[in-house]
Amino acid sequence: MKQLEVQILGQSYLLGCPDGGDARLLDAVKMVDTAMCTIRDSGKIKARDRIAVLAALNLAFDLSDRDRKPAAPAPSPRSDAAANDDPVLAKLIEQLDAALNADGQLI
Repeated sequence: MKQLEVQILGQSYLLGCPDGGDARLLDAVKMVDTAMCTIRDSGKIKARDRIAVLAALNLAFDLSDRDRKPAAPAPSPRSDAAANDDPVLAKLIEQLDAALNADGQLI
């Protein structure tokens, strides 16, 4: 397992990555960063931990909503794999929570 250094909401994180999982992990990081930046940029919430929780809830809601919809015709393999990769997403959220808990700072 290798490690990748990534940026989420302007903060650096060193994440474990399974061999061959670089692209999927970077896609997940991009989704989380985009979700968190959107919430931060709305200007209503400043605390990084609250932003992370709301972003996680939004992403989880989107995933659960996607599971309830009828299968789209010929989904791309990448999006289908991401939707069915709950253990990886759960681990990423766990690592994000641990990093934010250790930080204890507000934006």
